[in-house]
Amino acid sequence: PQGDRCAYWPVFLVLLVACTMGCIQSIACKPRIRRENIVVYEVSASIDQCPTIIEENSPIVLRYKTPYFRASAGVVMPPVPRNETWVVGWIQACTQMEFYNTYGDIGMSSWELPELREGRVKAISDSDGVSYPWYGNTTETVTLTGPTSKPSRLTVSMNDNFYPSVTWAVPISNSNTPMLTHITRDQSFITWLVAMNSVTKERIVLQTVRWRMRVDIAVEPDMPLGSRASLAGAPYQEQPHILNYQEPIPPNALGRPNANDAQVLMWRPRRGAPLVVIPSKHQ
Repeated sequence: PQGDRCAYWPVFLVLLVACTMGCIQSIACKPRIRRENIVVYEVSASIDQCPTIIEENSPIVLRYKTPYFRASAGVVMPPVPRNETWVVGWIQACTQMEFYNTYGDIGMSSWELPELREGRVKAISDSDGVSYPWYGNTTETVTLTGPTSKPSRLTVSMNDNFYPSVTWAVPISNSNTPMLTHITRDQSFITWLVAMNSVTKERIVLQTVRWRMRVDIAVEPDMPLGSRASLAGAPYQEQPHILNYQEPIPPNALGRPNANDAQVLMWRPRRGAPLVVIPSKHQ
């Protein structure tokens, strides 16, 4: 009857609305990776408690090897949805660098990052030059490809140190006469623990670490090889700071060039104009 049909309409509308809302909710409630669903535990960051080692084996160069910076963290990632891939790992950038090799009163050579020195960027990537934006792609990252049905427990770790060569003689000279008198290096870094969606490039910063490495070496060039150089500064490094807040990642920390390709070796004489000894690999 006509009246009975009218009585069914409210029930039909309720069912229609319920069905529609259910469909909308099922679309909106597709599981997403969010910061609050990621557990970070056992975060550690340290610099080995040992002094920088000086090597005087070569008549051409002095070498020094700093202690290692080491970082490690455990992460529990929630289930990864179908068609999504997430990478968890370490990203590192250099935020400040002073690296001077003094040759008496003649002048000094200086490794420099021009964009950083001039304040054009806040940081420069310290990636291995291949795995951008990651520091490396062995122990430094773990990749999770969906769908995964349950949480994934993983560990990521990294280490870093300096092991350069510095010429005994003035780098722009044809002479092999030792003239090096001092090495000073002071370099700062930010290291981020990050989860990143490989397709959308969405990044979730999980932990931020700041650390610094300093080197201060006095050299007596007239002494015999093997007994010229000695540590002049503090023997041990200041320990890293694991921050209780997260710092944003500057754009230059994520792509080319990395610090190794961006750096320039300058010769800055006591008198006269500076010269480029080794240009940047990134033009």
